[in-house]
Amino acid sequence: MMKKKHWSLILSGTMLLSAFFGFTSSSSAADPVVTSGNPIFTSIFTADPSAHVWGDGRIYVYASHDIFPSRGSDLMDKYHVFSSDNMVDWVDEGEVLRAANVSWGRPEGGFMWAPDAAYKNGTYYLYYPHPSGTNWNDTWKIGVATSNKPAADFTDQGYIQGLPGSNMIDPSVFRDDDGTYYLYAGGGGKSYGVKLASNMTSIDGPIKQFTELQDFHEATWVFKRGSMYYLMYSDNNPGANRVRYATSSGPLGPWTNRGIMLDPVLNSETTHGSIVEYKGNWYLFYHNAKISANGTLRSVCVDRLTFNSDGTIQKVIQTSEGVPAVGPRSRATEIKYYDLINENFDAYTQKTEYAMNGSNVTIGGGATRSGANIENMHNQGSYIQLSGINGGAGGKELLTVLYASGDSGAAFKVDASGDTTGDGYFLSLPGTGGWGNYTGRTNRLIDLNPGANNVIRLNGGMGGANISRVIVSLKPATQPTEYPMSGNNVTVGGGATRSNGTIENLHIPGSYFQLTGIDGGTGGKKQLTIVYGSADNQSTFKVNASGDTTGNGYTFSLPGTGGWSTYTGRVSGQIDLNAGTNNVIRVNGGMGGANVTRIIVAPIP
Repeated sequence: MMKKKHWSLILSGTMLLSAFFGFTSSSSAADPVVTSGNPIFTSIFTADPSAHVWGDGRIYVYASHDIFPSRGSDLMDKYHVFSSDNMVDWVDEGEVLRAANVSWGRPEGGFMWAPDAAYKNGTYYLYYPHPSGTNWNDTWKIGVATSNKPAADFTDQGYIQGLPGSNMIDPSVFRDDDGTYYLYAGGGGKSYGVKLASNMTSIDGPIKQFTELQDFHEATWVFKRGSMYYLMYSDNNPGANRVRYATSSGPLGPWTNRGIMLDPVLNSETTHGSIVEYKGNWYLFYHNAKISANGTLRSVCVDRLTFNSDGTIQKVIQTSEGVPAVGPRSRATEIKYYDLINENFDAYTQKTEYAMNGSNVTIGGGATRSGANIENMHNQGSYIQLSGINGGAGGKELLTVLYASGDSGAAFKVDASGDTTGDGYFLSLPGTGGWGNYTGRTNRLIDLNPGANNVIRLNGGMGGANISRVIVSLKPATQPTEYPMSGNNVTVGGGATRSNGTIENLHIPGSYFQLTGIDGGTGGKKQLTIVYGSADNQSTFKVNASGDTTGNGYTFSLPGTGGWSTYTGRVSGQIDLNAGTNNVIRVNGGMGGANVTRIIVAPIP
């Protein structure tokens, strides 16, 4: 059950987390209901969600990215895509495009604002607003990047010619029932729509301005239900945008204003959303600043959307629970916000405490040491760095900081060796009522590499807190450990390739992937599980492991799953590992193909 007392942490910007587990609430022991919680993306700060359902049956959200520490909207960059097959377990598919990839863009970069996506004839299109000049407000363009995958390998193709140079932001692309595509964009009170040409990168016909929309500001989204077209947008309500919508009998209007469908969101003056149907339900995606309490550090949320019998939309109720699952539990990288609030870290029992006067602790940038405490972390550039941190088998580990603070609330940026996104982690430190009142205790999950050579750095300058201790907690090796193929302890060779966190081309003779830093606990027999997708009827892998004294390796047979991207395959077998965290596992292909997403090492049941 929820610990109600923890909800007081929300307004001070609790913690930003990511993990491989979720929260389950239940109305009865026999009737469990799993919900997403809001916000749904917690590994990085995201806004302006654009949701789509493609042919593989997953729902994808293309979001803008509020980089932390924030410098406001000018620094926004590095688009990420998130996906799910049940609305509850979300995967950060990773970065798909950044300003540095845009050859025609603003020399100073940044300004990668709200994107959208479309699919046509085997190609995925990413549409995004970006200025072409230093004078960003008058040089907006709608760029187009393409890929043959929904969430990876996008390459910029230039920008759409013939559009206005100012106020041309927040693109939305809509596909009508006859296969015609339309582009919508606008900001600063001006809303536009135009038919796209068959090449999806140019316009076909005159641009229409929708002057009939009531109090239009930005954030256009267009969809169709039955014979009715809907245009959703953000209004100009001062300091607290609302979402309004209008309807029409045609994709380019004229539009009939229908009123407000979403009230202002928590801690953010901006509002931007998308509407999509998935597995028989309609959803509204939007953002708020619940985690950070900072309107330039936002997070994506989702709630159910309901239509009246006449096609009008009921006002959406913003919830903390989010939406219920529409399928079985599956792989996730995003922690549920419930778990964040509940501090549900009971599995992290292998604790190591680090005193602030220890030999592995260094400080700088104005931070000072007073006795056993680190002070003056309010200074810009101040930091505490800990070296020689044991990451165990690597992956998600728990960082706990003990502190005192006379400020109403502070934040640290945490850097850790295993962070592959480069964003660092947001750590909130609510005030404790005094600089000598060391009752503060704040947690967050961070990524560490396998082994004992990790570094953790706490960066200050965003409010003050005096630090007394840092604790790093691991899950004991008796727990199953997942190793994603995106990890930096994974290498490939012999023709095998890595694509979007998956190892492919393992049908090639001599192909292999190898994982280092595997935790064998006390050694001996362990259960290895390979998670994969395969369009072949049957494949075979030979596995070598550090504890194999025979040298013969182990044979794993992998039945087909019906498709290379159908990652429902799980095959398990016993292998031998040595004691400690320096084990190596090598998986050899060449006898049929399978694309591998992760392996799991667990004690023998």
